[in-house]
Amino acid sequence: MSMSKKDRRNRALLLNIFVHKIPLLITMSFVMLPFYWVIITSFKRERDILQRPVRYIADPATFENYINALRNVGFERFFFNSITISLTVALVVLIFSCLVAYPLTRFHFRGKRVTMLLLLCTQFLPHSMLLVPLFIIFRTLGLINSPASLVFTYVTFGLPFNAILMRGFMSTIPVSLEEAAMIDGCGRMGAIFRVIVPLLLPAVVASGSYAFVNAWKEFLFAMMFINSPRRMTLPVGLSYMLGEFSVNFGILAAGAMIAVLPPLLMFTYMQKYLIRGLSSGGVKG
Repeated sequence: MSMSKKDRRNRALLLNIFVHKIPLLITMSFVMLPFYWVIITSFKRERDILQRPVRYIADPATFENYINALRNVGFERFFFNSITISLTVALVVLIFSCLVAYPLTRFHFRGKRVTMLLLLCTQFLPHSMLLVPLFIIFRTLGLINSPASLVFTYVTFGLPFNAILMRGFMSTIPVSLEEAAMIDGCGRMGAIFRVIVPLLLPAVVASGSYAFVNAWKEFLFAMMFINSPRRMTLPVGLSYMLGEFSVNFGILAAGAMIAVLPPLLMFTYMQKYLIRGLSSGGVKG
């Protein structure tokens, strides 16, 4: 006996709820629960955080933790250091990834496949393996306790992946566009930065965001290469809020929420470019 149109619609609705909606809701709850807990902890008074029974809302709510984080812990200095280093890394990685991706998409030369393979192989190495060699190199160059050591490190680790990413984006742009620009008088570099780069805006946003976030959240190298509190980045500065015998969870949670804001605002504003960039990069390899 064939099903009626109403029965088929109800069956499709139930299938959508149990196969898609409920698993998605469970996954989102699992992912968002830690963020919710950090948010309510940042608004709780210190004596209410470890109170039993546990309160799942901040009642009464207070901004004291945010004020103390900004005033008493040197948080604004950590924040400024991280912003400066992350923006510098993103800019340098974008420039050089475009310059590396261009010959990989436009020229045919001996060793091209080997170059691509070497770029991919760099992603297989754990970064922690290079901690001691990099420390020795930077100590010899006098760059320990300098933001330059972090910039060089993050650019070195971020450039291969972003170059491969940018190559996928750049291969979707017809060669005829830059050839037309060169006929009109542009040189090779002029064609790249006046024709190719504007068309790569979604890709530039995706690649730059990736480089920025990786530099923003990195902890291990920032902890090992920087000793002065005035030059520490935000992840390292947050770790120093953990005392030897006690932890101020309220200030730590407030600092974590402030640290999340720049990447969150950046991705919120650039979301449309990220979607276009990531989708265009998967069209042609």
